[in-house]
Amino acid sequence: MTAVGIDAVGIWTGKLKLDLPGTFAPEKGDDPEKYTKGLGLNNSSFPDVYEDIVTMGANAAKRLMDRKGLEPEDIGRIDVATESAFDHSKPVSTYIAGCLEQVYDGDFTHANKGERKFACLAGTQAIDDAYNWIRAGRNRGRAALIVSTDTALYARGDPGEATQGAGAVAMLIDEDPSIVELSMEQGYGSKDETDFLKPNQQFPSVDGKRSVQVYLSRMREALEDYESVTDDIELDDFAYAPFHTPFPGMVRKAALLAYRHVIRDTEYEDDLADEIGRQPREADFDDREAYEEAIREYMDELKTTEQYQTWYDTVVEPTLGLSREVGNWYTSSVHIARVSALRDALTRDRSFVGDTLLVASYGSGAQAEIHAETIRDGWTAEIEGLDIDDQLASRYDLTWSEYEDVHDVHEYDMDVDREIEEFTQPEGEFVFTGWGRMNERKYEYAE
Repeated sequence: MTAVGIDAVGIWTGKLKLDLPGTFAPEKGDDPEKYTKGLGLNNSSFPDVYEDIVTMGANAAKRLMDRKGLEPEDIGRIDVATESAFDHSKPVSTYIAGCLEQVYDGDFTHANKGERKFACLAGTQAIDDAYNWIRAGRNRGRAALIVSTDTALYARGDPGEATQGAGAVAMLIDEDPSIVELSMEQGYGSKDETDFLKPNQQFPSVDGKRSVQVYLSRMREALEDYESVTDDIELDDFAYAPFHTPFPGMVRKAALLAYRHVIRDTEYEDDLADEIGRQPREADFDDREAYEEAIREYMDELKTTEQYQTWYDTVVEPTLGLSREVGNWYTSSVHIARVSALRDALTRDRSFVGDTLLVASYGSGAQAEIHAETIRDGWTAEIEGLDIDDQLASRYDLTWSEYEDVHDVHEYDMDVDREIEEFTQPEGEFVFTGWGRMNERKYEYAE
């Protein structure tokens, strides 16, 4: 059976930067380490005044297509995953296709286009859809273009404000892929939740503490479900474990939970027994409350062990590199975690082909998906071809007052009564140019 997976990746970060410890923390009267060590974030990316989810998605897609030498006729499907859409009817994919048709010969009239929504999980769901489309033989030899694009904007003063971010990841799903082959097995954890939602509003309503617990619960369920279709999994099965990363501090919690689950009844638990004891078993306790307290105490000790810290530093920490510098990209966050892992492997010059990633995606509302991906022998050239370091280095560093202006510009219901000038000069990219006769957004390619 021919492998199907991710053949190429393109990334576009918002062109503005907010320094969290240097600019955000002083304005809030906070210790900078609240952000760098607590949340695990250094900077956030923001869109310039001429950027939005369409321009970022189209620019990421163009980067990918140019590097792969693709034309519209090579693409049979365009799916956009976003939770920042500005239209309840017209999908963002049509806008992105319209942008791309400005710069390529031919058009995408033959391509199926859609928009996926399930909070931050939607990008992974779109990949699953493309995988199934190709496996079903409905692609007619063409590839699928998946674009995850979001501006994760919070209300001013909201506790989530420090985790904001903006950017897009474009992925080409095709047969005989260069980067990773997708597995046929997935594990799911899903339940109707109200931890994070946007009922006809731009800014999310978030129950912070509950959101963390829902995230962890759905991840645990997905891991258990994944094990039910793949048999037990072992720590050594996976080179990296990219998680959905709203901020790195959240991943620290999820990774510890996953580690405890996987080592249960294994030699790894046995090796730790003399140091911290064996994991509590619920049958040994008279009530659930006592058992849960014992589990919390065990995990507090587990995370300090050399065994766990070595695993975390090797398998999870390298996936957080980009997130620390760009903030939360919603539907793209797990996909930049994957890229971060591959970039780490590149710097280590490690033999990597045939190794496996365990990818853990999540979307509030709520659902988690866990699946495996196998590294292919073309991954090095694809990751070397990314220009994300140049993009990060060239971002404009916002002052606090400039940040306030940018936030106002991108707030849908804000009537900005003053002209906010662009902070950067667009060049070789798609830009937002204004509104059309039916209140649609208009775009052009800036040479």
